[in-house]
Amino acid sequence: MKVKLLYTSTIALSLSLFVLCGNSKDNSSIKEENPPIINKENFIIGATLNHRELKTIKEELFLKDFKYLTPANAAKQEIIHPTPNVWNWKWVDDFIDFSKKHDLQLRLHGPISPQSSKWAKEDHRTAEELDQNMTEFLTAFAMRFNNEPTVKWMDVVNETIIEKTGKWLGDKPGVDAWENPWFKMGVDENGYPLFILKAFEIATEHAPNIKLVYNLQGGMQAPMWNKLKETVLYLRSKGSRVDGIGWQAHIMFNNNSSGFVVNMEEEAKKLADLIDWAHQNDLEFHVTELDYFVKDSNNLDAAYKKQAEVYQKIVDILIEKSKNGVVTLNLWDMGERFKKDKGYFYSIYDSKFEPTPAYKTIINALEYQNK
Repeated sequence: MKVKLLYTSTIALSLSLFVLCGNSKDNSSIKEENPPIINKENFIIGATLNHRELKTIKEELFLKDFKYLTPANAAKQEIIHPTPNVWNWKWVDDFIDFSKKHDLQLRLHGPISPQSSKWAKEDHRTAEELDQNMTEFLTAFAMRFNNEPTVKWMDVVNETIIEKTGKWLGDKPGVDAWENPWFKMGVDENGYPLFILKAFEIATEHAPNIKLVYNLQGGMQAPMWNKLKETVLYLRSKGSRVDGIGWQAHIMFNNNSSGFVVNMEEEAKKLADLIDWAHQNDLEFHVTELDYFVKDSNNLDAAYKKQAEVYQKIVDILIEKSKNGVVTLNLWDMGERFKKDKGYFYSIYDSKFEPTPAYKTIINALEYQNK
């Protein structure tokens, strides 16, 4: 049975139900008080599709369960405006049409980030050239989609901070390294990158109808998240709008994202505290790219079991925190994804599109929303 994710009604959890599910030996000490109100719109689960996966089995699997979509790469600068005078809106426009047809809500993943065109990464590129390209791209992007009813969120910047140090990710020689060429644009008098300040300024001005997200990769490293918190508050002090923060959650991709496997309870506490900070500061919290990395696929049963355990812990936290504000969970891909010289990324289906144990975790979460 198809489960819908987005609801407009709210439910009250009754005290009597709590009592029946808890310790029934002595209920005399339980006080009569108003139960918490849970807004079902606060917990939203969706998944990612690549453009090449439209009209494939992955599209069918997506539509079976989800109403919240993130196009994987179609909205990025390297696709839409990779060089001066070059524009390509086809992929992202296809996703807009797809979303309208199936009544979906979109988060457009087109941030200013290391995933930029090779033109932008060329060593001789000047700050002025980068500024012009970024301004053209973000201005056109914001204006084009601001009035699209399917577009609810947009990632403005992504992967700007180094996990363990809390320092800004900068540019590097060549065009193949993991770098952020936009850092060449410089910093302001307080050391904040101009590309971040300008990106949110543009999005604030030209996308008033879209919620603006600041996205990061890594684990729960304090230096990275402390820098993000400072930056969000600084952006707001400058008059820019920030509506949410995002955590990519590529679990086990590297040592920086292994915390939920190495020390689950400690990492879970850090995630819960981070979400609390977001909600206390009128921010939504988004898990934006959840998947599970496996370097050696020879023992998949054990990997699937651990993946389901990690996903369950994350889902439990999100359900609990949805009582206080918006949380979203986006699965990165629907099935198995191989990255050369690295390994395999798993979502909720295996290579034959059979559900993995993690699928049950996600479906149970969807059913929770339908109670």
